[in-house]
Amino acid sequence: MTDFDTALFELYRPFFGAVVFWLGAIVGSFINVVVYRLPKMMERDWHSQCTQLLMPEKSDPATTSTSITTTPFNLAIPASHCPHCQHQIRWWENVPVLSYLCLRGKCSQCKQSISLRYPLVEGVTALMSIIVVWCLGFTAVGFSALLLTWALIALALIDFDTQLLPDDITLPLMWGGLLLNLFFIHTSLAESVIGAMAGYLSLWSIYWLFKLLTGKEGMGYGDFKLLAALGAWLGWQSLPMIILLSSVVGSLIGIGLILFQGRNSQTPIPFGPYLAIAGWITLIGRDAIASYFPFLYL
Repeated sequence: MTDFDTALFELYRPFFGAVVFWLGAIVGSFINVVVYRLPKMMERDWHSQCTQLLMPEKSDPATTSTSITTTPFNLAIPASHCPHCQHQIRWWENVPVLSYLCLRGKCSQCKQSISLRYPLVEGVTALMSIIVVWCLGFTAVGFSALLLTWALIALALIDFDTQLLPDDITLPLMWGGLLLNLFFIHTSLAESVIGAMAGYLSLWSIYWLFKLLTGKEGMGYGDFKLLAALGAWLGWQSLPMIILLSSVVGSLIGIGLILFQGRNSQTPIPFGPYLAIAGWITLIGRDAIASYFPFLYL
C-alpha cells in the first residue's frame, strides 16, 4: 500500500475491521449451506448417472426411482428451512451469529435445537477473515487470501463430514491460483505452475508407494488436488512447510480424537482438513515461520 493508503487504513481500521468481520460471517453462513448441500448434490448426480447407465429404461422422469434426482436441489433451491418442522427460515432468522443468539439456539416454530455448528462456522470464518486482512493488509494479496481462506474452510468441513474433497472447489481453486500468479499476486507464474505439479505428484507418489507396500489406500485423489491448489497459490517453495505442518496438525488432532472421543486408531481420518489448516497457516505466516525454520521454505 502507498503511504496515503496506509494512513487511510489506520484512520478507519475499526470500520474496515467491522466490514471484514461481517463479510466473513455472511460468507460463513453460505459455507454452512455449501458444506451441507454440495455433497448431497454430488450424490444425486452420481445416482442419476448410475441409473441412466445401468437402467436406461427407468430414465423416465415420471418413475419413482428418478423423481428424487429430478427434484430441484442446489445451493439456492430449496430455501433454507428447519429440518424438524420444515419451517422456512425468514431473513431475520438467518442473520449470522445474532439470529442464533436471539432465538436462543432454537427454531422459532417447533423450538427444536439448532446445531451449534452453524454460528461456530460463521464466527470462525469471520475471525479468520479478520486475521487474514490484519496480516496481509487491504491489498490484492489480502483480498485474494480471503477467497482461499473461505474455500479451505468449506473443503475442510466437507472432508471431515464425508471424506470427500469436491472437484467443484479444488479444481477452480487450482486454476484460480495459477491465474492470480499470472500477475505475481502471491508468487511468480513459473513457481505457481511447478507448485501445482509438485503438489499433485508428491502425494500421488506417496499414495502409490503406500498402496504397493500395504495393499491399502492411504489417501484420496482429492488430497492430491488440494495440495496442487495450494502449490498453485503459494508456489513450490511452500510445499515442504505445508506437508510438515499438515503432518504435525494431523498427529495432534488424531491423537486428541482417539483420547477424547474414543476413536479407533484404525478408523480412517480425512487428511484434507489438516492440509487446509497447514495451507492457511502457511498463507498468513510463512515468512515468520521461515525466519525460524528456513529449511521449511526453499
